[in-house]
Amino acid sequence: MKKILYLMRHGQTLFNVRRKVQGYCDSPLTELGINQAKIARRYFDQNSIQFSKAYSSTSERASDTLELITNIEYQRLKGLKEWNFGTFEGESEDLNPKLPYGDFFVAYGGEAEKDFQIRVSNTILEVMRKDNHDIVLMVSHGASCRTFMRFWGHKSTVDHIGKIGNCCIFKYEFENDEFTLLEVINHNFDELSK
Repeated sequence: MKKILYLMRHGQTLFNVRRKVQGYCDSPLTELGINQAKIARRYFDQNSIQFSKAYSSTSERASDTLELITNIEYQRLKGLKEWNFGTFEGESEDLNPKLPYGDFFVAYGGEAEKDFQIRVSNTILEVMRKDNHDIVLMVSHGASCRTFMRFWGHKSTVDHIGKIGNCCIFKYEFENDEFTLLEVINHNFDELSK
């Protein structure tokens, strides 16, 4: 039976604005981030999408975003957390190495890229295998969304190149233990800058 997963990034945070490395560490949603989540909610409402289950990362920025999108009960999962950047957490993004990061952060107490990818991918797979999970919302993080998309890239003709914006939504079909990316939904936030 085919199921649908909506995997999305949280709204803008204080550390996004301040250009701080934000993986395992957390910062609150900004007013703009709150309004971005409300626009994402409008997308789901206008398309009559009703979730059977919802999950978020244990980071507050993700759970706060989810709570602005839906009022159904949800579960927080550590497996959906962002990449652990070790001692780079909370530091200026200017200190980041050039992409791809690979295993750069391991030497600084962070997470290996493959370990991160397996953690996120296995968490999502385990959830989607459950009964009564026909249409699922998961709110996570930019690198988490990207690593999952790359893990299943061989199954899809849809791709997303460039930065993953706040509240960007990745719509996947799940069938026979495989994910296919169907669509990437980037919202128009122009009305928020008026």
